[in-house]
Amino acid sequence: MAFVVGLPLGVAVPLGAIGATNGGIAGWTGMYSIDVRGVVAFVLDSTWATPMTAAALFGHGVAATQSDRGYQRPLSERQNRHVYARGFRPRKGFLITLGNVVSGAGDTSSSRRQRLITDHENVHVWQARWFGPLYPLLYGGWMLAGGIAGAVLWAIRPSRAPLPKMIESCAYHLNPFEWWAYSRDDHWPPKGKVPGLGWKRPLVRPFRPGGS
Repeated sequence: MAFVVGLPLGVAVPLGAIGATNGGIAGWTGMYSIDVRGVVAFVLDSTWATPMTAAALFGHGVAATQSDRGYQRPLSERQNRHVYARGFRPRKGFLITLGNVVSGAGDTSSSRRQRLITDHENVHVWQARWFGPLYPLLYGGWMLAGGIAGAVLWAIRPSRAPLPKMIESCAYHLNPFEWWAYSRDDHWPPKGKVPGLGWKRPLVRPFRPGGS
């Protein structure tokens, strides 16, 4: 499928290689669920979302160099995602999702940590599938514009919050993709956001209201 998608674009071979590698890894780990949802995930990962699947392979590559990568099979097998306790972690203590790979899960023995993956990071996995190549452009574009807006707001009213917190709130917390994920996780507004700034209500209903 990835090869066929790449034909009119002149990138059939590289896209085909990405699709084949993802399919091989997913088949070996049993990542895709055996139902309609799994079929949709596989088709999107192999067509529209192939660029994000390439990012997922980068996540796998980083994890492959770590002896303590900690592949989380219970949270991955037939769950339409891969989860690593370690893997690619540009910011310590934070999880990051690249395509269908979630890295930095840490200790998943707690129910809260598990829910962070199933109700928050899994939203990002599907955002990457639905928005495909537009996802990094939209997400990154908001972060850039939001960072600039945060700096301007701080300059206008520096007493409201420190500059780094104002920039992070505008660039990250108010990012619609994060607003969506935090809302599904029933954690809107998140603790790190500047109080009273931006969206007041959740974007969507949480998967499990009142859960811990």
